Amino acid sequence: MPRPGFAEGARHENDEDRLMGQLADIISNAINYMKTAQVSDIIDIILVAVLIYVAIGLIRRTNTTRLARGIVIILLALWLSDLFKFRMINSLLKTTVELGFIALVIIFQPELRRLLERMGSGRFMFFLGGSSAPLTFESVVNQTVLACASMSESRTGALIVFERAISLNEQMATGTIVNADVTSELLRNIFFVKAPLHDGAAIIREGRLAAAGCMLPLSQNASLSSDLGMRHRAGIGMSEHSDAVVVIVSEETGAISVAMDGMLKRHLTPDMLEKILRTELLPESDNEQKRGIAGLLASLKSLKVKKND
Repeated sequence: MPRPGFAEGARHENDEDRLMGQLADIISNAINYMKTAQVSDIIDIILVAVLIYVAIGLIRRTNTTRLARGIVIILLALWLSDLFKFRMINSLLKTTVELGFIALVIIFQPELRRLLERMGSGRFMFFLGGSSAPLTFESVVNQTVLACASMSESRTGALIVFERAISLNEQMATGTIVNADVTSELLRNIFFVKAPLHDGAAIIREGRLAAAGCMLPLSQNASLSSDLGMRHRAGIGMSEHSDAVVVIVSEETGAISVAMDGMLKRHLTPDMLEKILRTELLPESDNEQKRGIAGLLASLKSLKVKKND
């Protein structure tokens, strides 16, 4: 009768041999496939790679990295349970995976709908990670800086959020959908003190004013300065929960601030605000070629002086 330790060692060696055999089969099949691959096979591989790239981009945009890690862990556990013949655990994991696909469709329903709408509109550059044209963002930056400069002079409070990779659908759902071109006049009208949407935040998505009057999460950072009001705390909180760039205009002092990654840059001039927005929102190649907003502001001031003369 074999000793227990000897039996366990032999079983462990058999598992290792089986694992190495599976890896060898995978490598051998891959080599054979490459030898017999045709043009259609190469196209098939490229399409699968594009789909995987789109799926990764969708995960990044929806701030579901932890959920994706959990899915990978479940799939890995399923493979290990099958490898080591843990039949009960394997059966439970298979059931979880089968039901999980239905749950994922429900969880990602807004993102999947948005994806299908973009496909139907013919914006195929979405699959390559493309966003709005640089010229659109150039105009958005210019109009935002003009509006903030004007609201700073009149001490009109403002809270403008630029969505980036992480989706802000939850925040948009708390406000009013606008879906309009970004102009200085529109921003100033939204944040006019007697306007119905002036207390919330305006969210800019892909070069368009997507929503206004939106509620943002407040920062729970106890080390923030006591002179920061609710508008600044909401801007910092939004930057803590996402990768958004948040522009804040103080109603009390007229000071312009920008919140990013939980950090607040205060007392910015229009030129400094423009530089930050260009750095964060525009490609570097476009930044070098674009004329600054400072020249535009100077031109407007010179026109006012000439009219007065």
